[in-house]
Amino acid sequence: MRETYVRLLCPECKKDWEAAPDELPEATDDFDCPGCDASRRTAEFTRTDHDLQTLKQLG
Repeated sequence: MRETYVRLLCPECKKDWEAAPDELPEATDDFDCPGCDASRRTAEFTRTDHDLQTLKQLG
C-alpha cells in the first residue's frame, strides 16, 4: 500500500518537505514552518493544486 503525502514548500525560506495530510492542520488553519517559523495558512505551504486538494480531502 502506498502512503499518501502532501508536498510542502515554505514561501519564506524555501524549505521543502513532505508530510502525511493527517499530520497537518486544516488548509485554512495557521501553520508554522519548521525551518524558519514563518506562520501562514497551511494551504500557502502546499506546492501544487494537487497537494492542496489532497490536504483538503484527507487532512
